[in-house]
Amino acid sequence: MSPLPEIVRVLAFVLGAMAFVGLNAAFLVWLERKVAGHIQRRIGPKEAGPFGVLQSFADGIKLMVKQLVVPAKADPILYRLAPALTMITAIMVFVVIPFGPSIVAIDLNIGLLLIFAIASINVLALLIGGWGSNNKYSVISATRAVSQNVAYEVPMLITVVTMVMIAGSMNLNTIVGNQGTILQWYIFPWNGSIMLPVAFLIFFVCAMAETNRAPFDLGEAESELVAGFHTEYGGMGFGLFFLGEYGHVFVGCALASILFLGGWQCPLGWLPGPHWLLLKTYLLVFVVMWIRWTYPRTTIYGLLNLSWKVMVPFSLAVLLITAAMLKVF
Repeated sequence: MSPLPEIVRVLAFVLGAMAFVGLNAAFLVWLERKVAGHIQRRIGPKEAGPFGVLQSFADGIKLMVKQLVVPAKADPILYRLAPALTMITAIMVFVVIPFGPSIVAIDLNIGLLLIFAIASINVLALLIGGWGSNNKYSVISATRAVSQNVAYEVPMLITVVTMVMIAGSMNLNTIVGNQGTILQWYIFPWNGSIMLPVAFLIFFVCAMAETNRAPFDLGEAESELVAGFHTEYGGMGFGLFFLGEYGHVFVGCALASILFLGGWQCPLGWLPGPHWLLLKTYLLVFVVMWIRWTYPRTTIYGLLNLSWKVMVPFSLAVLLITAAMLKVF
C-alpha cells in the first residue's frame, strides 16, 4: 500500500490543528474576557459583533498588521525564534490527541510520552524569548518559568506513571477505551485505586502551573516584571505567544479529560464523538479561568514550596498506594 494516503491524512490533520489552534485562541480570549467581566461585575467586550464575539478577530487583525520591531540590543535570531517555537509545539501536540475512536492523526502506542516530550520544548521557547530580548525583567521571568516548569513536571509525570499503571498502556485511545461508562472513568476511586481523585487534583494543578496560569503566572507577573518573557514583544510576536499559551491550556485540559474523564466517551455510554471531548475540555478550561479571576497570584517561594513539599510527596504516595493495590487486588 502506498504511503501517500497516510501522508495526506496526517497533513490534513496538521492543517486542521493549525486552524483549530487559531480559532480556539480567539474563542478562549473572548470567553476569558466574559468570565472575568462577570466575576468582577463588569460587562466585558460587547461592541464588536453580538456579545463581543468579533473582538478577538479584530484584535488578531490589529496584531497581524503591526510591524515586528526587534529591539536594538536583542538577539535577532532568538528573538524571532521564541514565538514560533511556542506556537509549533502547541500544534504538534494535537497530532496524537484522539477526538474520537478513529479521529486522530497518528495513533501511537507511546502517544502520552510524545505529548510530554513535545510540550517540554515550550519551556525552551519561554527561556529563549526572555534571554533573546536582552531585558532584565524578561530574563528574570525566563528563569522563573524554567524553575516553575521543572518543579511541576516532576509530580505531573509521577501522576501520569500512576495512570499508565492503571490503564496498562500509553496509547491515548486505549486509555479512553478502557473508560466505557461514566462509572468507569478513572477519576473515581473504585477503578483501580482509592487515590484516583487525588491524582486528578494533582494533575490539574500541575497543568495550570505548567501553562503559567494564575495563580501560578509568576513568569508574567505584571506588577513585578511588567509582562515577563514577552515584555519586548509586539505585533504578531506577542500574538503567537498568546496563541501558544491558549493552545497549551486546551491540551492540558484535554489530557486531563482523556486520562480521568473518559475522553470522547459519552457519559451515558452512547453516541461517542469529538463533541464530548470538546465539552469536557472546555468545562475544565472554564474552571481554569474561574480560578484565575478568583485567587490572587502566589509568591515564587510559595509556588516552589507547593511543588517540592506538597505535590511531589503526595504524587509519590499516590503512586506507591496504587502500585500496592494493583499488586494485591
